[in-house]
Amino acid sequence: MPRFTIGSSLKMYFGHRRQVEWTRRVAEIASAHPAVRDGVVEPFVIPTFPSIPAVLDLAAPAGLLVGAQDVHWEDAGAFTGEVSAAELAELGVGLVEIGHAERRAMFGETDSSAARKVHASLRHGLVPVLCIGEEERGEHASAVEACLRQLEACLAVARHEGTGGTIIVAYEPVWAIGQPEPAPDVHIRAVTRALRAHLSGDGLLHHARVIYGGSAGPGLLTRIAPDVDGMFLGRFAHDPAAFGAILDEAWKIGVGDDSRAL
Repeated sequence: MPRFTIGSSLKMYFGHRRQVEWTRRVAEIASAHPAVRDGVVEPFVIPTFPSIPAVLDLAAPAGLLVGAQDVHWEDAGAFTGEVSAAELAELGVGLVEIGHAERRAMFGETDSSAARKVHASLRHGLVPVLCIGEEERGEHASAVEACLRQLEACLAVARHEGTGGTIIVAYEPVWAIGQPEPAPDVHIRAVTRALRAHLSGDGLLHHARVIYGGSAGPGLLTRIAPDVDGMFLGRFAHDPAAFGAILDEAWKIGVGDDSRAL
């Protein structure tokens, strides 16, 4: 397995043309970068729904996985405006972002609906990028408790149905999203370390990774690397050069990291 999983959700920041151009430039960087070529980093991009086919054409040859920003829990039916996991899999999508704090705040997403979406994604061989995080800034222990409770609530349907697969848990403390700086390093490491320990050896999941998001950008990975499996980037990766800088960081860490071979 790659040492790091690193990618970006483009949210609704860009129009179609800019998403395609961003992907083209990141694909050029990734395809030439030793971190990707040598398997230290598994990169990904999550565009808007209309741009998925064009982004797939550019991303796949460069080794970038492509995700979707949401999914419905049913495979088909009268669900106007929704997209199923079955259709995403048919297109060649590999990841699905689920439960982001913005969807919870703006569109009523809950742990219950996220759990159904996680289950649907796993049923169709997609990797959920499950976003969890405490709302209020506080002590490490309370953050860990809140995140573990949220994680298990979002896995409840998959556990009940015995549906396994691979999952990426994106730890994104709500209070850090959109801020000038990420959460403090010691806080990130405490929570991600606990999440990784909780998921280690999980009987349901074939493989689980814990990445950090929430105002993540260049310079952070070096400080938190011992306790994370990657980063989930937002606006700080809008410049493709910043994505390249983070690949540089990952490569420097990975060169001397025996975990590359695990």
